[in-house]
Amino acid sequence: MLSSCAGSLVPVFSDTTVSGAEHLSRAAGGGCVLAANHTSFFDPVLLIGTLHRLGLRPAVLATAGMWRVPLLSRALTREGYVPVHRGSSRAGDALRHAAEALAAGRSVLIYPEGGLPRHHTSHDRPPGPLKTGVVRLAVSTGAPVIPIGHAGARRVASGSRAKQLAGWATAPVRRPRVHVHIGPPLRLDVSDRPLKDLEAALGVTWSRAVQGLGASAPGEDPAPDDQRR
Repeated sequence: MLSSCAGSLVPVFSDTTVSGAEHLSRAAGGGCVLAANHTSFFDPVLLIGTLHRLGLRPAVLATAGMWRVPLLSRALTREGYVPVHRGSSRAGDALRHAAEALAAGRSVLIYPEGGLPRHHTSHDRPPGPLKTGVVRLAVSTGAPVIPIGHAGARRVASGSRAKQLAGWATAPVRRPRVHVHIGPPLRLDVSDRPLKDLEAALGVTWSRAVQGLGASAPGEDPAPDDQRR
């Protein structure tokens, strides 16, 4: 239900385009880690909805605080989402449950930066340093990792709480442009420097997403033609 709702909301709040969707063919067979950059509170709607429209319904690692909302908690649990208890003795449970989902043939969506950026502008910035959890998950399970970069989500809502509320309220009228770029799968379990490899790959997918908005990122070739969804 959450995936289908997000899929319906994405075109309401944004004008989202996608490139690199062909790389999801490996994820369609199950057992892939989807690693995405994290920029705003619109990200979960954007990525879950976009993936739903592409035929994929992954389990999602999300902050445990979302399970404190009664009705939302039931929906999250029903769809097999995984709570992340940061900074507690239960923090390791998230990777264990994610590994179980991968073993069952399901894809898992994770934000390897571990949190939202602290800047308040609507501009996109490159992904920050990644936490090691996504690498430990990929190496221990042997699951391939598909990097996903997106740009423009902060145009929907960013800044102070008041500005974010205003952004959400006006987004259906503004429909800001957002672009999602999906990169090729990585095998981190055979890499000598898996974290650096994933950071580099996520940086490239983010650059391609920026280019998909018509902007340019230094050192990158033009992005492939967009696939409007």
